[in-house]
Amino acid sequence: MANRVEDYEESKALAFDRNAEAVSGTRRANGTGSRRGQVLTTKVGLHIPAGLAFEEWERAGRQLSGLLNSSSWWLGDWLVYGKDHYADRYERGIRAAGLQYQTLRNYAWVSRRFELHRRRSALSFQHHAELASMPVDDQETWLDRAERMKWSTKQLRNAIRARRQLTPQETRTGAATRQLAVPDNRLQWWHKAAAQAGTELGEWVTATLDAAAARVLQEAERQPPSE
Repeated sequence: MANRVEDYEESKALAFDRNAEAVSGTRRANGTGSRRGQVLTTKVGLHIPAGLAFEEWERAGRQLSGLLNSSSWWLGDWLVYGKDHYADRYERGIRAAGLQYQTLRNYAWVSRRFELHRRRSALSFQHHAELASMPVDDQETWLDRAERMKWSTKQLRNAIRARRQLTPQETRTGAATRQLAVPDNRLQWWHKAAAQAGTELGEWVTATLDAAAARVLQEAERQPPSE
């Protein structure tokens, strides 16, 4: 972990090493961190120095976001290991750590569904959680789409929902849908876009339509209900 525990006045705070894109503000010329210029985490919140530069504030957000995402994986893997190796004692470890078992169990379930080498660092833990109940092949398909299209978790969820809302007849007539007449110049344009994205045309079309459906559904959710 690229962090260290330090005392800040009378509270304990976590100060992140700036060399690992840290949550920190101005540094002294000799490279030693100035506590007055650092963003420090405590058990009850953040200590943010007055006059913090926007760049430092932005860096802190990126670091905190990364830690939040990573911590879900860490805790999930921690519980999986405990259950596998200390079957008669791991619950005592959970109580000693002051953690909520239900939350840990959810983390552990997702961690078991995605082996370490299958986890996408460009996607959040929640992206993976949305797909955890799916077969492995489907998980990989949706992970590919979400990563390529840069979907948020909500966009991924909406795309999955849009796909599931297809009627059985629409699903069975998928081959007929693929026979839709398309002008040659547009088809060539789509082929070029698919090649640029590094995928086959059919996969690119599906992912693009899923993204469009997700946006439409997301916009619809924002609209006030009609009277």
